[in-house]
Amino acid sequence: MQGTLAQVEELRRESMAISRGLKRRDSGLVERLIEQYQHRLLRYLVFLTGHRETAEDLFQETWMRVLERGPQYDGRARFETWLFTIARNLVIDLSRKRKMTSLDALREPSDNAAPFEPASDDISPFKHCESQQEASRIAAALLRIDPVQREALVLRFHEDMSLEEISRVTRAPLSTVKSRLYRGLAALRPHIVEVAP
Repeated sequence: MQGTLAQVEELRRESMAISRGLKRRDSGLVERLIEQYQHRLLRYLVFLTGHRETAEDLFQETWMRVLERGPQYDGRARFETWLFTIARNLVIDLSRKRKMTSLDALREPSDNAAPFEPASDDISPFKHCESQQEASRIAAALLRIDPVQREALVLRFHEDMSLEEISRVTRAPLSTVKSRLYRGLAALRPHIVEVAP
């Protein structure tokens, strides 16, 4: 019982530290969070969508939302719960964008797709329209950032390379790769807003 209480308290302290870091827009924290959750998050998205390319796009979009909405995370829930909720909502938005004939079709697995249980909450018409154009906005924004940062983002999120692999491919120190990734994610934000319809 004592060990369980200590674990709960440690998780609470960790969640609050993440909350404070996101409010300060701590670049080191964001890098550590991406490093810590990248594989689990991508596996989760591949499982939900059944398609690697779609999952990678949603993976990028999830981290963009973390950067944009980080100050909203209050630390009451575990960070991974908040992160995976963002990812799941993006999958739901995408499924609505594709105009599925029925939400029941999402529950039945096809030959190459995993079953999906949609959320019961509705999104606003504004959010629905916004999600339809998000992927093209991110693609357009990527073309407008520094090519070195773009390369790091593509290798990391499209090619799923580790930081060490990117360091070897680009012949840049690991600290430089981390910096390029963080700056690239941060540089995308204003361009996404700028290219918004």
